[in-house]
Amino acid sequence: MNTIARQKRKKSIRAKLVGSSQRPRLNIFRSSKHIYASLINDEDGRTLVWASDRGIKDKMTKSEKAFLVGKQLAETASKKGLKVVVFDRAGYLYHGRVKKLSEGAREKGLKF
Repeated sequence: MNTIARQKRKKSIRAKLVGSSQRPRLNIFRSSKHIYASLINDEDGRTLVWASDRGIKDKMTKSEKAFLVGKQLAETASKKGLKVVVFDRAGYLYHGRVKKLSEGAREKGLKF
């Protein structure tokens, strides 16, 4: 039931959000072990910047890793001149790892 409910939320959210070259869409994918984030230009169908916790080898909680992923994404985006994004939580509820990722990105200067 949770997967179906998330897919419904995702569909209604994506109907309203569109990323552009000036304001890309910050998309999040959360698996049971890892978290991935990317900035997407929907006009061209291109991924501009991405980050994940797959390269982090430290002993941390998943929430701490998500915070680092947000910081990494924001640093890479600022190098490419991207400062403002549209936040797409992909149907996930805004708490836990999703919230930590967005906090990490905001800390390094991304604006939602």
